[in-house]
Amino acid sequence: MASANKLSILSRTLSTASAKQMVKPPVQLFGLEARYATALYSAASKMSQLDQVEKDLVALQATIKGNKSLKEQVTSPIINRKVMSLALMESATKLRFAPATANLLGLLADNGRLKKLDTVINAYKTIMAAHRGEVVCEVVTAKPLDASQSKQLEGALKSFLQANQSLKITSRVDPSIIGGLIVSIGDKYVDMSIASKVKLYTGVIQNAA
Repeated sequence: MASANKLSILSRTLSTASAKQMVKPPVQLFGLEARYATALYSAASKMSQLDQVEKDLVALQATIKGNKSLKEQVTSPIINRKVMSLALMESATKLRFAPATANLLGLLADNGRLKKLDTVINAYKTIMAAHRGEVVCEVVTAKPLDASQSKQLEGALKSFLQANQSLKITSRVDPSIIGGLIVSIGDKYVDMSIASKVKLYTGVIQNAA
């Protein structure tokens, strides 16, 4: 019964709050995961749980990524939504997660959106980085950059920052882009990969044929 009551509170807190009541996040994100993350930021802000929620979510994300069985269970479409919702909220209580964290898990389960959990967590981390004055930047390259290249790239990216901001860079290797790089910084996205150019030129050739 207690878990059901928490879910009811969560639904009101994260789903039906008016725009006037919402605490506006420091950065605007888009998509379904962004709506959950933004609502979570607002709820956690009102409950003074912003940092604790981020800590909970980072730990949860690492646990799920490192446990294939747990990941399959959490995202399984077979398990009843209400059963999963109650189980997650009870587990969150035992793990001493912040109430806002437990509420999010319950709502995602109840709405059949647990497959979005990882992207919701990433969106919340982006919002919290902006909250601290950090600008999150993801750099995707076909092969790892050496020290000199990384330093040059960091210098170029810092030109996007304002005086009170700091840069937080994460790098990812994706051989499928063939060469070049893809950069996401704040709300900006720049695709300078060879793969995108090949796709563009292929389209031009096909249209001209």
